[in-house]
Amino acid sequence: MSLQRPLKPTRPLWDGLLSDTDQEVIHRGGYGQPRGLGQRPALIVIDAQYNYCGEDQPILRQIDRWPSGAGESAWRAMAKIKQLLTAVRQAQLPVIYTRQVQQARQFDGFATKARRDDSNYRTGAKGTQIVEALTPLAEELVLDKSYASAFYGTPLLSWLVGLRVDTLLVTGGTSSGCVRTLCVDAVSRCFQVAVVTDAVFDRIDVAHKVALLDLWMKYCDLHDTAEMIDYVSKVAATPPPTLTAVAAKREPNQD
Repeated sequence: MSLQRPLKPTRPLWDGLLSDTDQEVIHRGGYGQPRGLGQRPALIVIDAQYNYCGEDQPILRQIDRWPSGAGESAWRAMAKIKQLLTAVRQAQLPVIYTRQVQQARQFDGFATKARRDDSNYRTGAKGTQIVEALTPLAEELVLDKSYASAFYGTPLLSWLVGLRVDTLLVTGGTSSGCVRTLCVDAVSRCFQVAVVTDAVFDRIDVAHKVALLDLWMKYCDLHDTAEMIDYVSKVAATPPPTLTAVAAKREPNQD
């Protein structure tokens, strides 16, 4: 299945950030061409944890308690993720969650760049838990990681190969951090990738917009939740052929 969209969204998220020269570079350089999506998607929910969502209120009202929390923008994304989760589960497609969990501060590259109490980032702390609204089902996979990319030092690639996944639908946070690194690593491993634009979030608005701009230009397709729900329903209606069926088509004619 090739899910296409125009070369540039009607109202790009990064409106107002680009100079005339920037826009001409994108146009004349041919950036942002759609890659299309495959037939075997999996939904990835990146770090939808209390540490990174914080509380559902303006970011500065909750940042003292949740210094890594994005606040209300994260919770808007959580509502969209929940909608997409419902569709993906109905279609019986794979769902994989990631959690950022630190074991030892001296090996935590994130901690060296932020002044904070690290106790809520350790295994077992409330901050490391996935928010209750998105609680994984028993059969869904939860992957703990210690670095930005969920591919680094984890069995994620083996899981995706085992599930015969060809496409990742990426949600969660943050857009400029763990979302972006996973997307680049996924494309580098020959997966098709769609970033669900209204289901990802960041603490800094400009970082969010620039990250999505860069991913759209060079790596991924961008789609919103409504488009992804439609895509998921079509994939569920036309499942890929089984290996047996493929092999049968390749059998020489016996007549």
